[in-house]
Amino acid sequence: MERIELLYTDANVIIIYKPEGILSVPFAGFRGRTAQGTVEEILRKKGMYSQKYKPLPVHRLDRETSGVMMFATNERAQKIIMDSWHQMVKSRSYVALAENPTNFSKYGILPDSGIIDDPITYNAYNIGYVAEKSQHHRNGTDKNAGDKNSRNKKEVTARTHFKITARGKRFSLFELELDTGRKNQIRAHLASKGYPISGDSNYRARTNNFDRLCLHARSLVYIDPWSNEEKKFEWPEPKEWNEAVHK
Repeated sequence: MERIELLYTDANVIIIYKPEGILSVPFAGFRGRTAQGTVEEILRKKGMYSQKYKPLPVHRLDRETSGVMMFATNERAQKIIMDSWHQMVKSRSYVALAENPTNFSKYGILPDSGIIDDPITYNAYNIGYVAEKSQHHRNGTDKNAGDKNSRNKKEVTARTHFKITARGKRFSLFELELDTGRKNQIRAHLASKGYPISGDSNYRARTNNFDRLCLHARSLVYIDPWSNEEKKFEWPEPKEWNEAVHK
């Protein structure tokens, strides 16, 4: 497994690269390796860790997603960042290697760029998906109008900006930015348009060429609440993804 890398530290913020296959933060009862725990170990080895300087979560990446991630270093900074997250973060860009639709008559072909803003519904396992009713509702019909169970499920608004940077016979390469940071947002939105992310068995991907979910948080741009400076951190996606599109 790739190593977690510290990209930047200051009095209030820690920026890291998180590889795929590791939880961002632990859940109740979890005793395995997490990004938060590993960063704490790194700080201890550097002699930087204390009760007033330790990694505290302000957002998360899915276990299967790699990329740039931020922690706060103290509780005051954590509150300031979380309270102002949508104002301070100017851009979070992702890259995804997605399978092309097998049924173009059902899904059509996405334009080179646009917005997907279908709401996301969460099932009993807290996996997000775009309910068919969301897509049909726009046409004045609702397939699930009589489905009593659908009314009990949690539905949230979601907006994903996308740009297709390369198209191949089997795959397309997407750049994506989020207006909302919903769990599974990119995965659910792309799958709903017939473009499941390669390696994503939860959304019926047929390929797993790289033995991982091909979703990567490439960059984070934010305005530092203390210095008012704009800061940008990047970690490139695997170059093999672009090669897979052009094969």
